[in-house]
Amino acid sequence: MIELPPRDGVRFIKNVLIPMGDGVRLALDLHVPCEEEQEDWRERPRPLLLEYIPYRKDDSAPYTGYHHYFAQHGIIGARLDCRGTGSSEGVNTDEYTPREQEDAVEAIQWLAQQSWCTGKIGMIGGSYGGFTCVQIAARQPPHLATIIPIYFTDDRYTDDCHYRGGAFRCYYDIGAYGVSMIGMNAMPPYPEYSGADWAAIWEQHLESNTPYLLEWLSHQTDGEYWRPGSIRGRYDRIKCPVFAIGGWRDGYPNPPLRTFQNLQVPKRLLMGPWNHTRPESAIPGPRIDYLAEVVRWCDHWLKGEENGVMAEPPVQVYMQAYDEPQAQRTETRGYWRAEEKLPAAKERVYWLAEDGQLGDGPLSSPVASSFDEYDYRPTVGMSGGLWSGGVPFGLPADQRADEIHSVTYTTQRLDEPVEILGWPKVILHVSSTAPVMVFVARLSDVAPDGTSALVCTGVLNGTRRDSMESPAKMSSGEVYRLAFDLDATGWRFEPGHRIRLSVCSADFPNLWPTPFKGRNRIYRDADRPSRMSLPVVPLRAATMPGELPADEISFGAGEEVAVYGLAPDEPAWEIVRDVLGNRTGLRTVTRSTAKVSDHMEVTNERRLQVWAGDDDPAKVSATGRHVRRIVRDDATYVVDSNCIVRSTETAFHVTIDLHITVDDLPHYQRRWVRSFERELL
Repeated sequence: MIELPPRDGVRFIKNVLIPMGDGVRLALDLHVPCEEEQEDWRERPRPLLLEYIPYRKDDSAPYTGYHHYFAQHGIIGARLDCRGTGSSEGVNTDEYTPREQEDAVEAIQWLAQQSWCTGKIGMIGGSYGGFTCVQIAARQPPHLATIIPIYFTDDRYTDDCHYRGGAFRCYYDIGAYGVSMIGMNAMPPYPEYSGADWAAIWEQHLESNTPYLLEWLSHQTDGEYWRPGSIRGRYDRIKCPVFAIGGWRDGYPNPPLRTFQNLQVPKRLLMGPWNHTRPESAIPGPRIDYLAEVVRWCDHWLKGEENGVMAEPPVQVYMQAYDEPQAQRTETRGYWRAEEKLPAAKERVYWLAEDGQLGDGPLSSPVASSFDEYDYRPTVGMSGGLWSGGVPFGLPADQRADEIHSVTYTTQRLDEPVEILGWPKVILHVSSTAPVMVFVARLSDVAPDGTSALVCTGVLNGTRRDSMESPAKMSSGEVYRLAFDLDATGWRFEPGHRIRLSVCSADFPNLWPTPFKGRNRIYRDADRPSRMSLPVVPLRAATMPGELPADEISFGAGEEVAVYGLAPDEPAWEIVRDVLGNRTGLRTVTRSTAKVSDHMEVTNERRLQVWAGDDDPAKVSATGRHVRRIVRDDATYVVDSNCIVRSTETAFHVTIDLHITVDDLPHYQRRWVRSFERELL
């Protein structure tokens, strides 16, 4: 353990080692309030707010981040490396394992017994840290007083970054998280913190390094593998108060609402328009000072202050409105809406009708075999944006480029506003000539000039029509009833606009294309009435015609942001058309550098290419390369992980290479080569 001098009213304590029952020690950093420079922090008990993630605490500079902010407000900010990651000992072979959860329960018990802790402990975290919040809360450690999960899931199969609607996600795990963790888990700990244990910890991490991606591809259907990390169906296991935070443009818009609905504890829900970035710096805005809200919540539940936070409306959501759908925009129109609970939505049904109409009444008389049909085109989806998780961009553009290759159904112009909050739903009667086919439904807001802005999407693999655990092939020409939800949203359709449902069978590059060519039909006759329902909630009145309602909640302002960019000649997000090869590709590049101290900086660069062709939908390839460069005054380490995933009609083929150099000399190399039979994906 290393103590750094106080700064800005905070004392930084580095690498506290917490013993686990099996002898492994987990590494913890503390930002401790320091009201007097000479005080002994060990003798002043304070509440503690814990973040539990595998993303290497030692690559962050001391006296930074929200842990520092919490300490400045009287709460110990703590960050713990998961077993087998960062400076923690042990072996890490997968995410969210039962052992990982047991470690957190033991760590909370240990922390509560320390002289410098009051025994009141909260957990906070975004993404991985949000997942661990709800997972650990379900285990009910007695000293866990509250959790603040941000951008999290309650179901690791239906609402995570690996599968969606029984379809295999595409770009994200190769271009971001999945391959990134191969390199991150191979990075060295730092000798100034690990001391005599440095070599043993690094060697153990290297030898036990296991690509998570191989495990995910081994479990292509729902089942027991996904359950330990999921709280869906067992929300009653959570007994502590919950402050859930999510974003409509985040990759996880459904779990915050679903979890809030089912919890029977003191709770609060905050949903902004944000992507997978903390709400003070996320796009699109408005960005808010969410940490002030977190501290008020913790002052009540960790310190016992009666500050009025529980008297405020527990549901606080941003109702989005139409903006010109430009991928580079940083703001979105709308207003903040407050509710005592999620309002009971009135289902408004729209029926798919002839000539692309979306009508407000069912067909009055049978029409034999009325249907619309389209050819499956694997590269549809390029205007839909990128699943929000691994890139600091990805907002959708004008949907008309994708709607050309879809079937679309559109209402008449609206005479008055329509507000929805919750899950749009579709029931589609479909057939396909292919044994495997995905159906993608997109809800859009069509402006008077015809521009189509994406509201939300839903996906169902037709082979999972009856079960996510036991898929069954589709028979050519047989008509199936598919019922599925679109992503949860909060949206206000304005007068003069139209509501559109479009249906296709691809969401590239967010979903890996299915392998068979096919012609698909959407039936819309009286015997097979395809339809969409919207969760309509009571309107909020605007002060003036053409304006939006006034905000019902106010927050402190967040940060000013700019559109992400690299060098002028280095595009961060490209869509590439191979005309002669009849292929479409995605290329992304992201790069960041963190100055950890005066003696060290860490640069992380990610490059991705994904290609799919319209002639052979089975032939898809994705290459992700992740290079981490650690520059120190005593050595330079480069950790290079590269993954190629290719598909054929019957299998996925994975090649992973890991290379590590120290001062440009080869230090460590490892490879993994695996093939996985496609399970109706």
